[in-house]
Amino acid sequence: MWTDANSFARPSVQSRRDMLRRMCGGFGLVGLAGVLGPQVLFAGNGKAPHFKPKAKRVIFLFMNGGPSHVDTFDPKPALQKFEGQQPDGELYKKAKGGYMPSPLSFAKHGQSGIEVSESLPNLARVIDDCCIIRSMRTDVPNHEPALLQMCTGNVQPIRPSMGSWLLYGLGTENENLPGYVVLRPSPKIVVGPALWSNSFLPAEFQATSVITSEMQVDKLLANIKNPNLTFEQQREQLNLVQKLNRHHAARRDNDPELDGQIKAMETAFQMQKKAMQTFDINREPQHVREMYGNTPFANSCLLARRLVEDGVRCVTIYYTNDGSNQPWDTHTDHDNGHKKLCVDSDKASAALIADLKQRGLLEDTLVIWGGEFGRTPYAEVAKEKKTGEKEKKAGRDHHHTAFSMLLAGGGIKGGTVYGASDDLGMLVAENPVHVHDFHATILHLLGLDHEKLTYRYAGRDFRLTDVHGDVVEEIIA
Repeated sequence: MWTDANSFARPSVQSRRDMLRRMCGGFGLVGLAGVLGPQVLFAGNGKAPHFKPKAKRVIFLFMNGGPSHVDTFDPKPALQKFEGQQPDGELYKKAKGGYMPSPLSFAKHGQSGIEVSESLPNLARVIDDCCIIRSMRTDVPNHEPALLQMCTGNVQPIRPSMGSWLLYGLGTENENLPGYVVLRPSPKIVVGPALWSNSFLPAEFQATSVITSEMQVDKLLANIKNPNLTFEQQREQLNLVQKLNRHHAARRDNDPELDGQIKAMETAFQMQKKAMQTFDINREPQHVREMYGNTPFANSCLLARRLVEDGVRCVTIYYTNDGSNQPWDTHTDHDNGHKKLCVDSDKASAALIADLKQRGLLEDTLVIWGGEFGRTPYAEVAKEKKTGEKEKKAGRDHHHTAFSMLLAGGGIKGGTVYGASDDLGMLVAENPVHVHDFHATILHLLGLDHEKLTYRYAGRDFRLTDVHGDVVEEIIA
């Protein structure tokens, strides 16, 4: 393998693995680095914002499937008047059902008097810390491209995720933790890893994805602790391994993928200091646990707060459950399904906002609540089941031409509503906000000019917003 400490022969891939295995018998961090891959960022990349940021970190509460705007933050009493009538327009000529009013009542809340559905009583109580955008729009009413556009800015799986762009632009604040973490209660998510991919950005800007169906730390972070060696012994071994790695990288022109693996090993080692504590929500007092609730989404929200509190730059929580990887996709029995989903999401989301505020973190933590699009103001009438069975209860279809998003903290002007949809919630009527504008605004809040945050690849400069996007200045405090 080698003749002396400074003269190495190029090993084969397999022999190098054998060498590592023999040297690090039981060295769990090598296994952890393999799991993480190039998915973690070691601090100190020299990145800085373009201007003074209002937010330092982001938590995106992603409601997979698309929550209905007319049942949450955008009341449409006119739907009562036109109930059952078919919508007009080429886009909606294939609508299966007529206009379907929400069965939920809306009331004004807080000093701002923002109207919120009765299905979200907890978010209603913190609405003065929130901004509701009622004029969101995206390009495609299908899950896969809409999910990709909301997460990466492009309808195809070819671009880096927003979290990867943030990490590339700003780096991380804690060398002992990943800089970008994705929490998902189930491994089954439509599209999957392309939603949090680094794509053509260097490998260290990929997210660390964690399955949160079981919250025991040893299951969240498998192989993080070495059962046989002390921290100091592992440090000594890793120093030698990393010396070999750096020599290996130098002989391969410092390949960025290999460099990402080297950084992953270092961060995996450093995580022993902090991750076992940060990821352990059992350290929280009982009253805090009860405030969030005890569901997979609630536990993920609490873990997200602990992660950003300890320096993680970006956390995305994908709302999934055992029954569905797109639970908000209420094509049938919408009224009942929406209410059940809101019970879980509302409590934990509001608890996160309140908890961040109580700890002084909300002012520089941007919280986002929403999905890839909304749901139709008209009914989707399902086909009848097998003979003898009743017809399924009406649902709502995908709706991309007008929907709502909630933002809180992180430099947002709280207690405000921006934009408007038309009287029936079909189309944006005032101050449209495309996904590109949405992304430009998020980057701006974190001190990044979306036109200057670029990466040169394949002969051109790429950015999260491509060649589009305007910052929505009116919602910034």
